[in-house]
Amino acid sequence: MRQGGTILAEQLVRMGVRRVFSVPGESYLALLDGLHDSGVGNVVCRHEGGAAMMAEAHGKMTGTPGICLVTRGPGATNASAGIHVAMQDSTPMILFVGQIDSADRDREAFQEVDYRQMFGGLAKWVAEIGQTARIPEYVARAFAVATSGRPGPVVLALPEDVLNGWAEAADIAGPLPRATPDWSAAAEDALRRIAGAERPLVVVGGPHWSAQAAADLGTFAARQGLPVACTFRRQDYMDNRLPNYAGDLNVGMNPRLAERVRQADALLLIGTRFGDIATQGFGLMPPLGHGKTLVHVHADPDEAGRIWQTDLAITAPAPEFVAALDALPALRGNWGGWTQAARADYEAWATPVRSPGAVRLEEVVTHMTAALPEDTIYTNGAGNYSSWLHRFHIFRGYRTQLAPTSGTMGYGFPAAVAASLEHPDRTVICMAGDGCFQMTLNEMSTAMQHGARPVVIVANNGRYGTIRMHQERSYPGRVSGTDLFNPDYAALARAYGAHGERVEDGADFPAALARARASGRLAVIELVLDPEALGPSLTLAAAHAQGLAARAARNGGQDA
Repeated sequence: MRQGGTILAEQLVRMGVRRVFSVPGESYLALLDGLHDSGVGNVVCRHEGGAAMMAEAHGKMTGTPGICLVTRGPGATNASAGIHVAMQDSTPMILFVGQIDSADRDREAFQEVDYRQMFGGLAKWVAEIGQTARIPEYVARAFAVATSGRPGPVVLALPEDVLNGWAEAADIAGPLPRATPDWSAAAEDALRRIAGAERPLVVVGGPHWSAQAAADLGTFAARQGLPVACTFRRQDYMDNRLPNYAGDLNVGMNPRLAERVRQADALLLIGTRFGDIATQGFGLMPPLGHGKTLVHVHADPDEAGRIWQTDLAITAPAPEFVAALDALPALRGNWGGWTQAARADYEAWATPVRSPGAVRLEEVVTHMTAALPEDTIYTNGAGNYSSWLHRFHIFRGYRTQLAPTSGTMGYGFPAAVAASLEHPDRTVICMAGDGCFQMTLNEMSTAMQHGARPVVIVANNGRYGTIRMHQERSYPGRVSGTDLFNPDYAALARAYGAHGERVEDGADFPAALARARASGRLAVIELVLDPEALGPSLTLAAAHAQGLAARAARNGGQDA
């Protein structure tokens, strides 16, 4: 006979869990007690949103479900942002939520929520454990669902009476073993279908990738002479220095790469859903009648053909399929010039463009690329500041990029904390805007408590820059709701016991970065930016002029 909290904790151990991320609550005290002697590390966070994002980042890095524990009601609603990230990013994750006693159901008891209804459209599977003896069954299924097909988040509600109850329960031995089929014939079929194209393009993204898969992709592309583009925030799936790398299909996409997608007569999609970001709102090619040979490889059998008219649909995880492609002999077509032009376009786009101000982000990014180890992990949330990192940094190894394809603000810092805890021997850099960082900077307390040591680069331009950009283009000169009041970030970091510096001249950044790394603890470097700098190729004045021109065009040229 064991208590439910102990059964659950011991089942997590059997599933290989080494670390959980939590905000404690009285609704799951029995589980906290079960973890006490389990050997599982409990990273206690300051907000459920930060805890969920740390768990999601852990799932991204390891390929195993990140585990988050939160209390009922407000705790669960706060954690929902991390569930959304995990769903859109196809990341394995399990959120355990405390729940009211089963006997009080449907009485609107304190913090009562129907989690099936709440998370039904956000998570891959939502369930509530109804019997103490069935805890291992539900946990095993949660791990299987979170990692099968297209990975994603699972939510399990834990009623107090189930956790506090006692039962005899048979444990599940461990994660579900999975056989790996031979994909050789499918890979040969896929390559044969694009071999006759004049303008082929390989597009990669999605879940399951590994360092080996990234290496296999590079050698496959080189052998076949094919250009490869990565999807939004998946730039570390291929060494960007390789001559077949053509860039990334992101929010601020290289116009020449966008045109290359439009002109391609054959697309080999591997792992990616090829969604609206990669296709500029589905504008680069119509889902139906696009006129291209399209081969779509995805781990979810329901994905290929869901949006895109597809010539060949292959259900396979990306790493296994890329390995099968890499084993094939060269079937080079007559597209050498096409691939070389794609590479030249990428190199031209990645050449730094001078932005206004004494501190220029392109110089910050290029210095870090040159000065930091190749295995440095870069994290970021959402905002125009990230476009400098995505455009000018050269990603050289797998899982050196942690960023949300869902465009979630506040993600970068919790992800950096999780990365530093998982890889304490590696340098971790969090790029954050002043708006982005303020959403989760309370997790500096978590970092200091648990020994995480990322370096946070805060790009301070005094505003929500992305929204101000759109605002100027749509409503020029009518600033509303986008200006920010900022603290002294360096002083705030020092108040937490971290290393903090403020940089007002770009020439001082290299030394500041060196001191931050040498400090051996969490560090924050605040960069004071010129408000004119909105993007790598865009100033505030230019965005304002674009808005005026658009307004004049709408009004028949009567006002400029």
